[in-house]
Amino acid sequence: MAFYRAHVLVDTGTPAVLKGAMGIKTALVDEIKKKGLDKEIKVVETGDLGLVGAGPAVVIYPEGVTYANITVRDVAEIVEEHLLKGRQVKRLIYTGASAAVVGGAAKPRANEMRVILKNIGVIDPTSIEEYLAHGGYDGMAKALTQMSPKDVIAEVKASQLKGRGGAGFPTGLKWEFTANAEGACKAIVCNADEGEPGNFKDRLILEGDPHQIIEGMIIAGYAVGASEGYIYIRGEYHQSVAHTEKAIADARAMGILGKDIMGSGFDFDITIFKGAGAYICGEETALLESLEGRRGESRMKPPFPPTYGLMGNPTVINNVETLAAVPHIIANGADWYNGIGTEKSKGTKIFSPCGDVLYPGVYEVPFGITLREIIFNMAGGMKSGKKFKACLMGGPSGVVVDEDALDRRLCAEDLAPGAGALIVLDESKCIVDLMQNCAEFFYHESCGQCVPCREGTKRILEILNWWTSGAGSEDDLKLIESLGETMAVSSKCGLGQFAAVAFKSSLPLFRDEYLAHVKDKICPAGVCRMDKVLEEVK
Repeated sequence: MAFYRAHVLVDTGTPAVLKGAMGIKTALVDEIKKKGLDKEIKVVETGDLGLVGAGPAVVIYPEGVTYANITVRDVAEIVEEHLLKGRQVKRLIYTGASAAVVGGAAKPRANEMRVILKNIGVIDPTSIEEYLAHGGYDGMAKALTQMSPKDVIAEVKASQLKGRGGAGFPTGLKWEFTANAEGACKAIVCNADEGEPGNFKDRLILEGDPHQIIEGMIIAGYAVGASEGYIYIRGEYHQSVAHTEKAIADARAMGILGKDIMGSGFDFDITIFKGAGAYICGEETALLESLEGRRGESRMKPPFPPTYGLMGNPTVINNVETLAAVPHIIANGADWYNGIGTEKSKGTKIFSPCGDVLYPGVYEVPFGITLREIIFNMAGGMKSGKKFKACLMGGPSGVVVDEDALDRRLCAEDLAPGAGALIVLDESKCIVDLMQNCAEFFYHESCGQCVPCREGTKRILEILNWWTSGAGSEDDLKLIESLGETMAVSSKCGLGQFAAVAFKSSLPLFRDEYLAHVKDKICPAGVCRMDKVLEEVK
């Protein structure tokens, strides 16, 4: 293997590619060759660095310096100054509080603890050799050669790992249900249908470290006795699909997937299924319906997937982040994992602050960190310099909190983080406008199967359209609350059950703002066009 004194990792995540990352990579390769450095320096594509809004970015090792918002015109200077003369180009260094990806010369990400994201921006995600060199598949090897399936389940249960998709169900318990269920064709399904606004952590993992998911699925399959796995990826995640397909092919070629893995007698293979963009398919039973070739609609529960899932067989369905944690737990042990986080929330959690923060992105931190630490210490605070107003936690189906919640801890004991989305608003934003956007999302994404959700989401949007148009009345506040309560107990799945949660949580915090819209017919933030013509939902 050739030795290189420096590696230049180019962020080729979807946002960076759209801003010209591939042109920058080509220019780097050409300029390095022009300077006669091609035998000393290697240019490598890596996954999304999680630096949202930082444009095309590169990380240069061994220094660990991150250059952001670079253009093709900057490439010659970076090669000449940094790679040839050893002088960092200070004007291009990403210097925010979250500057460096993993230590190095620039200031490291404050308070971050990278477990699941430790390879992001460090390895080439399309190289199985690099994954192996960084301890990849060690957890799988330990499980298959040193542990029984029951031992694996016991270790995951002891770790207290809970689902990271938002529900927070104990992972080991779910696996145990499936292992004990009767069925000859059990399956493992990775739910990568990330469709909720504000959530983009799963894309980062799939683009930047897809072998981690494969390893987690193999361990899960071994534990429950499944021989097949499916990764249900959001169809718009083109690079996630491409990187994962490459990872699966390379794993098969090395004998890590397929028949008799590592001579253990265990057979397991994985198939990718691309979703068609329906948010409802993030719900586990609607996902199964889609996998089976039908329209994505939720099933009645019980029975639940661990006992009656894909094609009627016992099925484990886990989120990307959940499966990504499994190899680390098996490799390092449950005691190590229990040493991270809080009493009831073990391990790390990935958050994606976005909106009005200075440094939006993806951050992995131990459970128990405060909301203030993420928004102000890591994401840089308000980008506008205006005052913090609110945060929508978990996306449209989550809860709204105000500044009184900034010092609360993000964990099961205090403020439940949901899937990890943090949509931050400054004082110039309108809460009613935000709720209207949430209502539009749920109305558009409802599958229409059950009446409470189909009609309830339409009615909520209609009322919010009245308010932002200068119509409506104070009685509508009670009407939406009543609709939300009815939908919560009668809708078939979480989409309808949680459609009014954000509104209900925001009402006591911002009642004056709502009353200004419905009584005084004004928008205090000046966002809503109170004189515009009302258009009914059709």
